[in-house]
Order: sequence, then C-alpha cells, then structure tokens
Amino acid sequence: MSRYSASEIEAKWQEAWEKAGIFQAKRTADKPKYYVLEMFPYPSGKLHMGHVRNYTMGDVIARYKIATGHNVLHPMGFDAFGMPAENAAMASGGHPKDWTYANIDTMVEQMQPLGLSLDWSRMFATCDEEYYGQQQALFLDFLEKDLVYRKNAVVNWDPVDMTVLANEQVENGRGWRSGALVERRELTQWFFKISDYSEELLDALDGLDNWPAKVRLMQENWIGKSRGLQFSFERADGGEPIEVYTTRPDTLMGASFVGISPDHPIAKQLEAENPELAEFLAECRKGGTTAEAIETAPKLGRDTGIRVKHPLNPEWELPVWIANFILMDYGTGAIFACPAHDQRDLDFCRKYDLPVTDTFLALDDPKPVENEAFVPPKTEKVKWINHFAGLDVATGEEAINATIDKAESEGWGEGVTKFRLRDWGLSRQRYWGCPIPVVHCDACGVVPEKKENLPIALPYDEDGKAIDFSVPGNPLDRHPSWRDCACPKCGKPAQRETDTMDTFVDSSWYFARFTAPRAETPTVMEEADYWMNVDQYIGGIEHAILHLLYSRFFARAMHICGHLPEKSKEPFDALFTQGMVTHAIYQTKGDNGRPVYHYPEEVELRDGKAFLKETGAEVEVIPSAKMSKSKNNVVDPLHIISAFGADTARWFVLSDSPPERDVEWTAAGAEAAYKHLNRVWNLSVKIAEMDPNASGSGDEDLLREMHKAIRDVTLGVESFGFNAAIAKLYAFTNTLAKSKAGAAAQKQAIMALAQLMSPMTPHLAEAVWEAQGGEGLVATAAWPAADESMLVEDSVTLPIQINGKRRGEITVAKDLDKAEVEKLALAHEAVQKALNGGAPKKVIVVPGRIVNVVA
Repeated sequence: MSRYSASEIEAKWQEAWEKAGIFQAKRTADKPKYYVLEMFPYPSGKLHMGHVRNYTMGDVIARYKIATGHNVLHPMGFDAFGMPAENAAMASGGHPKDWTYANIDTMVEQMQPLGLSLDWSRMFATCDEEYYGQQQALFLDFLEKDLVYRKNAVVNWDPVDMTVLANEQVENGRGWRSGALVERRELTQWFFKISDYSEELLDALDGLDNWPAKVRLMQENWIGKSRGLQFSFERADGGEPIEVYTTRPDTLMGASFVGISPDHPIAKQLEAENPELAEFLAECRKGGTTAEAIETAPKLGRDTGIRVKHPLNPEWELPVWIANFILMDYGTGAIFACPAHDQRDLDFCRKYDLPVTDTFLALDDPKPVENEAFVPPKTEKVKWINHFAGLDVATGEEAINATIDKAESEGWGEGVTKFRLRDWGLSRQRYWGCPIPVVHCDACGVVPEKKENLPIALPYDEDGKAIDFSVPGNPLDRHPSWRDCACPKCGKPAQRETDTMDTFVDSSWYFARFTAPRAETPTVMEEADYWMNVDQYIGGIEHAILHLLYSRFFARAMHICGHLPEKSKEPFDALFTQGMVTHAIYQTKGDNGRPVYHYPEEVELRDGKAFLKETGAEVEVIPSAKMSKSKNNVVDPLHIISAFGADTARWFVLSDSPPERDVEWTAAGAEAAYKHLNRVWNLSVKIAEMDPNASGSGDEDLLREMHKAIRDVTLGVESFGFNAAIAKLYAFTNTLAKSKAGAAAQKQAIMALAQLMSPMTPHLAEAVWEAQGGEGLVATAAWPAADESMLVEDSVTLPIQINGKRRGEITVAKDLDKAEVEKLALAHEAVQKALNGGAPKKVIVVPGRIVNVVA
C-alpha cells in the first residue's frame, strides 16, 4: 500500500490485536506486573477529546510497559449511577437504566476505534447488579466492623430534586442540577466513619512521593488538622454551660459575644417555647451548609437573652446570640466571636451594633473596650496583655500554646487536636443508585439484609408499568412491592431502606474490583494481592480531594474486612493529573435572548470570523474553555477519526502541550498532525523500496541520532513528558528524511522510529513495522535500548559571537586544540565579512562552549 489510509490501517491492526488477545491480562509469575488506570467516565453518551487525551496518556504508558516486559492490566468501566440519568428519564419519560446502558454502548463504540490497549473482557458499569451487589456486601462487612453507622444530621436539601446534596454539589447556594435554592434539613442518614482515620490519612500523605504536591496539599487542607482550646462558658442563669472549641484562643480577650448554631440544643429548646424565634430559625435553615453559602449569605442573628461569664473574669458577661453562619456539625456548634480577627464576626457585630474589642491595647483590667474607629489589622499577630498570657508580645503558635497552657494550669480548658474532616454521609434520596442493604422492622429495628439475599436489585418495570420519574422525590418510597418485605431476622413485615448510596461510594473501590470483575465476592485476595496497587493512576485535578480521599478510606476499610492486602491501604502508587482539552465556544442569541450554543462542525471559519454553515449567520466566538456538553464546544472523536484517523487524534492531543497543562484543540493542529503521519508513512514506503544492498554515506551519524532518539523518547515516556518525546520524534523523522545513509542503516532507523511511535500511534507503527519486514507485532516487540557507546559525542557545535551577537556556528572535534578552533572560526564566512580583510581585536575560545570574536 503506497498511500496512507488510516481507515484501512487502523481497522486491520485492531483486528490483529484482538485476535492475538495481547491486551487480556492474566496472572503470571514470569513477568513483573503493571497496573495502569484512568479514572473511569460517566456514561453521558458523548465522548470528547478530553476523554481521548486522558485515555491516550494511559495507553502510552500501558503499551510502553508491555514493550518493556511487564504484564499489564489496563481496564475500562463506567461510573454509571447518579442524578443525570434520573433527570434524563424525567425529561424523556424513559427509564434511567435504558438511558444509561444505551449511552454505554455509544461510548464503547466511540472508544474502540481509538485502538486503546484495554482489556475489554473486564469491563463493567457500577449500575450492573453484579457490581453493586458486591458493593452491598462491602456495606454489610463495614457495618459488622463498625465502620458505618446511622444518625441524625443537618444536610443540604434540594427541594426540587428532593435529595441530599454533598457540599460539592451546591453551587452559589443552589443545587447543581435543579438550580433550586438549597435548604438545611435534619434527616437520619448513614455515615462512613472516615473521620476515625483522619490522622492516618493525613500522615500517609507524606509517603505518596509520586503524587502531585498540590494534590497532597489539597487533601491535607481538607483533612485540616489543628490544635486548639476546648472550654465552656458558664451561664449566668446557672443553665447548662456552653462548650466551644477554638483554634485561636489567643484572641479570647477580643470576645464580643458567644454564638450558637440554629440547630444547637439551646436554640431548639428556645424555639419550642417561642413561635417568633421558630419562624426566625426556619429562615436560617434555608441556607446551604457549604463554606461558600455561609460566607455569601446575609448574616442573620437573634439575641437569646442568655448571658455567659468570660472564663478570665466572671464579672465580664457576654451575650449569647443565635447566628445563621454557625453549623452544628463543625466544632461544638458554638463559638466565641472575635470581630477584631474575623471578618465574618466583624460583619455580624457591625450589623447588630455589638462591641468590637481592640485586643492590641495593653489593659490593666481584662474588660472589653470598644474603639469606635477600630479597623481589624491585616496581620494575624496579636500583642498580649501581660498578666493574661504571661508574655509581653506573643505571636502565632507561641501565643496559642501559651493560652492553652494557662487554661490547663488553671483548670478551665483543655488543649485538643481536631480535624476538619467530617464523617462521610452516604445516604441519597433517589432511585438510580446502589440500594442500602438494610431493613427497618418495628420489632427488631434496623436489620442488615442477609448476604445470600444480595443483590437487592432496583425494581425495573416489574409490573409492566414504568416507574414514574416525573414526580419529585424518591420513586423507591412509592414502590410498595419493592419497599415492603419480610424482616431477615424475625420474618415479620418490614420495609427496605429506600435511600441509595452516594455515587462516590461506587467509584471508591472500582479499581479493586477490576482485579477480579466477575468474582462472587468483592475481590479475590489472590488476584488483588497480585495486581494491586494501581501503579499509575491518571485523572483530572477536580477529583483531587473527595474521590481520592474516599478511595484511600475505602482501601483501608476493605483491608480491615479482608478484601485487600495491607500493602493496598494506599491503593494508588503514582498519580498524574492531566490538563483539559479546550475549544472555542460558538454562540448566537435565541428568540428569548438566551445564548444558543453550536457544535464546531456547524460552524465555518472565514477571515477570522465564524459563520453558521446552514444559515450563514455570524457567530460570536468566545475564547477557549474546557470542553463541555452544556456549551456544545466538544469535538466528537468519531468525526476526527473518520477524517484523519485515530492516530492523528492521539498524536495531536499528546504533542501540543505538556500533559499537565491544558491543550487547545484546533482543526489546523489536527491537519498538521495528519500531514506528519503521512510523511512518516511515505518515508517508510521509500525505505522499503530501496535496494537492500544500496550503500550511502553517514550511516554512523544516522545511527547515533537513532540511539539519541531512543534515549530521549524513553526518558520522555517514563517522565510523562509526552510532548517532549514527540518533539524528539519530529526531529528524528527530519534527520531520517534528509539522510544519505545506506539502505540497511535507514531500515534500522525507520524500524526504531516505528517502535518509538508505537505507544502514541500504534496503528501506523504496526504498518511501518510490517512494511519493513518486522517480525510479529510491534505491540509485543521489545522496547529498543540505547547503545551508550553511540551516545558519546565525538564532535561539538560551537556558536560564534561577533561583537556580542551570534552570527554563526562551527562543528569541530571535541578535543580540537584551541588554536585550531580559532583558525576555523576566523575562516567562517560571517567572521570574514565582519572583519572585512582586517584583523580581529580579540578572539576568545571557551572550549566546548563558544567562540567570541571582537572585530
């Protein structure tokens, strides 16, 4: 075949790989194992180039590891439960299951033409009964080991979707799907005891050397270890003391009031006696529980009339206020407010005309003095009153520790270490999720389901009537034939738990399931012990906190329950967070004035402007943003594959930018990549047609460049410098194209080029390998090794500067005498022209570096 036909080449070699079964992973003792995994996708139904970049990176590593003699596990699955499917069912009148599996089929069809080295035999979706049945078994094991429990908790409630939302699912105080204003609501929820592992999860971050530093820092901040003071304010009326915890006890002299949460027991007690206060508290509970919601919400407060005594001076009394920015789940649900050192406290005090105490004044008596013109200092350094902390000046940790020491020595407080990390609430009030396998019995209480009854499968049109998803709320609550059951303990009538699990649960152990995806237990220890840990995990920075943190907890819990070996308590040995693929957004205005977004293939670019192909109307172009289905600025990989081939798409997404940075997809970039691959193919055809006995010149020079390319590409792949590796491949292709070497040297060079390109452009590499008579498949050929003796430089290229400006260069023997170097430099055309027949004022030769000529 003399013409490069991507469609013919790619279909041929994908069939050959499948027939040979080279990507099906099996345990073996004669090779070291390597497990590479990309974060699995949600089946939205449309693959875009961001997915292609992610999976191609993993594929490069997987193919390289196969070539270097490893037994590689490289699986694929789908994170398939969640609200989008239920919302789609509401919109279409269909069923989430049908929508999800149809989308999975579509996305598999889109993935397979990319030629990814995936073990498709291990594929599963988290909505498969086989998968979530084992997840239910894990839940029961966790319950038995006291790793999961049930309690009342204040949650983010979406009044439209009628479900609990995680903090991360609340955007600007609204539900991420419905857009409804989120409310606080107290519900009985299931929780994983992740907070019990705060210290361990924090300490173990230091051992994750192959994780990005920014990810480790994000997790460290989320876990949030702090040492502070826990103490109680005695009530003036003799009631129950109010306990507080503060990380800034050094600001205690600036206390203005004591604040309690709207959900604090004192607030609830007062609410029961005061209808007006009850109305106020109902208003407070309308806001969400996220830090953003609290910061941006209007500050609301109410004086309870209760007064408490300052621990340093019982004569100094502070008012107790209910404040909407205090959450019951953080600390003790009560604070002391210090407006001099907290902007939120200051805003509240200004609104309600409460005192602002200047803690920078050295006072003889510890009573508040309000400075009307007070402006909180930008610095966090606090000057201390001499008789309080015993220090003339104390700052930061010194002052905090001094205050804790004082409180402990006087018996009114205790130094306590706490963590920001809270237990993981996993209950969700929706249908399309993994059912929680417990039963509620009037006689026995909450009863775990028997394992032999698993999976507790979701109902699916069992009456011949579709479940009505158009009605708000959880359809499982309205499905008596599924909900009503017999108690597994006493056999009396009972009801199933109708909450389903947070989808983060589904993605917190899938990596372990891939080691034995068809097993009748969550894992098979033999397989898990062999394949785990994940040697290289690849995914977006947006999962840096919750998914990775939850997975780390789950791995520990699975180890406790006997499903993972101890070495897998940290499941991901190395983590790489790739940048996004971006594209311009094309929009016009609709009849209602709202933007209408158009796909790139609907737009024609002319003279720096964009026009709709169908109508010719001009389109507004918004600079590149992350590819998003909602903005239609996605490029369908199948369009690129049909036009240029999968190898072009793979080559471009790897070549244009370092993998940790964003890359902008452009049609011009894709065309340039396609032209280069054509050039490689044409070069291969030319070399294959050469007389095998033809001699030439520069054989050794070409082979030296080949070994340099082997060294540099290998380093690039191993360090995730894919763009640098591709830059070297471009350079080596140019060298080979210009070479006058003999047929044997050129054949050796083009076959090495095929091997080096194989992880990036596997189909073209196979075609080149075959054209040159290569044995077997290039996908299973051993990775070439650089000959160290060929990397030793015999010559060096020296730049020539004339009067401080570079004007040329000379290539000389590495050990050439300085006088000979000077002669060659002075004979250079640029130097001769500058001297114009005269002698140089000075010539400075820096061996191996540069020649400076002063004319």
